[in-house]
Amino acid sequence: MDGKQKLFLVILGMVLIGAAVMYGLYMMNPGEISPEDVTVSERTTEEEVPKPDENVEKEYVNVFFIGQNENREEVYKAVKREYDPQIDGTKLKFAIESLVAGPKPSERDRGVYTEIPAATSVISVRVLPDRAVINLSYDFQTGGGTDSLYKRLYQVIKTANRNTDLPVYLYLNGQKADVIGGEGIMINQPLNDRSLDG
Repeated sequence: MDGKQKLFLVILGMVLIGAAVMYGLYMMNPGEISPEDVTVSERTTEEEVPKPDENVEKEYVNVFFIGQNENREEVYKAVKREYDPQIDGTKLKFAIESLVAGPKPSERDRGVYTEIPAATSVISVRVLPDRAVINLSYDFQTGGGTDSLYKRLYQVIKTANRNTDLPVYLYLNGQKADVIGGEGIMINQPLNDRSLDG
């Protein structure tokens, strides 16, 4: 064996001894990791919230209350309500529920009011393939006299016909409303602008 080979074996032995010492030290402290060994993920825990689609057109229904025109005459006023089909169901149902709920405070401040009694509730609004049925509580026909009854009926008729093309029928507590109120107002159904012509 010549001198070069001996030198090579000595260096190789020292490298192996060094490696063995390093391995032994690592085994004695396995939990220690140098900062260079850590990789940080750039993920976030927050979910990305989708932005609302600004191209989607808003939809509205028209609800008829009563107010005054520039000549201080009583007129039926169409008020817009923003409608969301994902939340509100059919346009007709949402419009009738909005009608029975009455004008908003800001609308009342502008002189808009309703003749529909506050105790009235919407039992159901069913939209079928060939017709729509509005079923209100019996409270709808109580109080106010004949003039008030006519006005509240026209509020329902105008609101219904503005928000569906189907024939619409009015029921009170599940009974078809052909005669309404103590005065016996006759209603021709389906509802239209001539329903109260008698």
